[in-house]
Amino acid sequence: MNVRLFIARRYLFAKKSHNVINVISAISAIGMAIGTAALILILSVYNGFDNLIERNISDLAPDLLMVSPSGSAKFTPDSLLTDALAADKRVRSVRYTLEDNVFLTYGGKQAIARAKGVEDGFEASAKLAGHIVEGECAIHKGDAPAALIGAGLARGLGVHPRFVDQLVLYYPDKNGRISPSNPAASAVSRSLAPAGILSISTDTDASLLIVPLYVMQALTGSPDNLVSGVEIELKDGSKRAVRKFKKDYAAQCTLLSRNEQQRDLFKMMQYEKAAIFLILIFVVLIVALNIYGSLSMLIIEKEDDIATLNALGASGKMVRQIFVLEGWLISLCGLIAGLVAGTALALAQQKLGFVKMPGNYMVDAYPVVVKPGDIALTAIAVAVIGLVVALVAAGRKKN
Repeated sequence: MNVRLFIARRYLFAKKSHNVINVISAISAIGMAIGTAALILILSVYNGFDNLIERNISDLAPDLLMVSPSGSAKFTPDSLLTDALAADKRVRSVRYTLEDNVFLTYGGKQAIARAKGVEDGFEASAKLAGHIVEGECAIHKGDAPAALIGAGLARGLGVHPRFVDQLVLYYPDKNGRISPSNPAASAVSRSLAPAGILSISTDTDASLLIVPLYVMQALTGSPDNLVSGVEIELKDGSKRAVRKFKKDYAAQCTLLSRNEQQRDLFKMMQYEKAAIFLILIFVVLIVALNIYGSLSMLIIEKEDDIATLNALGASGKMVRQIFVLEGWLISLCGLIAGLVAGTALALAQQKLGFVKMPGNYMVDAYPVVVKPGDIALTAIAVAVIGLVVALVAAGRKKN
């Protein structure tokens, strides 16, 4: 039997002569439980929103994107390489794209858009149909070229697919001279009908414009073989399959995974999650200071017991360890209760969605994804905080 742990457990559950010590200990354990449960719940909700954003972006971004190895915005891909990629049994499709900023007008309103030229068949192979909020998922109306426009951009311009007004795209003429008196005359323009309005995410919707590839090539004066990227869709889009495919072609071309294509967005999401975790851990630390108070009062109350233990041969180190275990047991009780409560509530929300989101969103209830890594990290962090506070409080006991 571990004597230190046995005595610490007796002190934890035994009735104290001063009831305030019991109250402070209970408050400490309850506070640790609430803090732990809050960590699990908030991190799980954050995971849910991250997963929702990633899923929406994945419907627009390809599994892999071939870019220029030199880092230039546009390049001419090796036709033999793209043929080899298309022939790979793991590949579902290979598509050329051409992206650039364009000046856009509609019904007298103006905006800057990030236009993406795509090959025919893009709307059939992409997963955009579920994101259409108005109109249809198409880049042609009959034989005429059309455009898909982001909801934020459409809202700013007053675009509606049923209106007869045309979207007019402008791009500087590379071979022409810019006229200070009439800059629009120095730009190449193309008119397209808006076929549909889609919603991916707030940032994407604010500038997204999808048009046929040949329209972008004509607008920017680019030859047919000049592209900004080659999009590759795999039959197995799992992260493991993507990493394996990327590794196989690493020596032949530069391929970017979905996270690498949206590097800034995913980094920001990681930083935000880390910031939330640190803020909540700081709250748990403040709550844990109650353990310092209750343990300090317990040491004062148990001075007679300490003298008895010393008379029986217990060293000062052993006595301190007893009170360290006592303080740590308080935090561990709160930790276990918080882990159970937080995980149970998060799983209930994940399965049942009983807490609804206000307003009109893509999902009715708050999205929740429980990750074992978050539970383990929370348990370790809270346990370490409880141990450190107990060590500091018990350190006041001298030999």
